[in-house]
This record gives sequence, C-alpha cells and structure tokens, in this order.
Amino acid sequence: MAKALSRAAEPAPRLKKTTPEAIPEFDRLIHERARLGIVSALAANESLTFNDLKRLLATTDGNLSVHARKLEEAGYITCSKSFEGRLPKTEYALSSTGRKALEKYLNHMEALIHAMRPQQKERPE
Repeated sequence: MAKALSRAAEPAPRLKKTTPEAIPEFDRLIHERARLGIVSALAANESLTFNDLKRLLATTDGNLSVHARKLEEAGYITCSKSFEGRLPKTEYALSSTGRKALEKYLNHMEALIHAMRPQQKERPE
C-alpha cells in the first residue's frame, strides 16, 4: 500500500542567503542515489523484497546489499529474512526513523529549491 509522506512533521527550513554557509547540512546517507531510491521505494510500499528493490532500482545484488546494509545500520530500514520453501527471502521496510529522515531530507531539498530560484513577483494578468 502506498502511504503519503506528511510534510507537517517538520517545517521546511527557511534559507535567507544562498551562500554555502547559509545552507544547512543535509542527510548525506539518504542523498546518495541508490539509498534515496531504496528509501523512496520503501516509503511508497509497506515492504519490498530484495529482488523487488533490485528490479526497481536496476542495480546489482552487491550494490543493493551494501547500500541496504548502510541504511539498516543507521536504523532507517528494517530487514527480515525468512524462507519460502527452500528459497531465502529478504524483505525490507522503512522504519519510523527512516520515514522521519526522509521527510526532513525532502523538506530540506524543497527549501534549497525555493532559496535558489529567484522570487517571481506577481504580475497582473
């Protein structure tokens, strides 16, 4: 089931200057493309298997495994292993910590976009 992320959890930071010093640090763990893909896919689904994620992200077993392990070590995702018949099954889910981290990351990116685009003045039509 897809779940919408609540942006009310943490307001987007307001950036007044566009200098590097004015831009707060963002979550580099999530910012990496493969990890952002994993977290985003899990935010839209209750859980996904290793093979589902591998197919969605078009990545290799080793690449997915390394990135998923980093997210799991940070507490952003959970991993459960079981067997279906004789075949191993690895399933991932986004933790509440991971969901909060993703919301914060998205709010930060929205603030950056807002700060970097010139303010458009309303023009009479």
